[in-house]
Amino acid sequence: MTEADVIAFVAALPGVAAQTAAEGDGSPEIAWGDSFFFYDPDDDPDDRRFPFATIVTKDYPGFDTASDLDRPGRFRLNIAVGRDRFHELIGYPAPEHADHAAGRDYAAADQLLPHPTYAAQSWVSIVSPGAATDEQARSLLVEAHQRAVRRHRPATS
Repeated sequence: MTEADVIAFVAALPGVAAQTAAEGDGSPEIAWGDSFFFYDPDDDPDDRRFPFATIVTKDYPGFDTASDLDRPGRFRLNIAVGRDRFHELIGYPAPEHADHAAGRDYAAADQLLPHPTYAAQSWVSIVSPGAATDEQARSLLVEAHQRAVRRHRPATS
């Protein structure tokens, strides 16, 4: 699963706005090349505050370096999965992540992991998704999209 594969898959979901940060679009320079996926059926950039998934292509010095993304060909897919799903997938509640983080290899490729920086907010990540995580990544992206749809337009009674 390449970066382009992920972008094409997520961008094809209904109502998704995919944005790859670039010079001239108002994004901070450190984010250039990273991709953000929003549920935005009205295609209004002012509504795009919280993505449901992202792709990070490099380390962010002093903030997010645990995945060792500065090596050639590496990227990290990040997915907001929600509290219950995080607990199911990772085995403990997201707010308890700090108690479980020591010794974890966040640079391990093709493995579902808690996000090295945003696990407490119920985000998971996969460095360079491949054969072992391809289907799971797609399934989790669809679930995250569905959550974003529900949050955008809550069901009425």
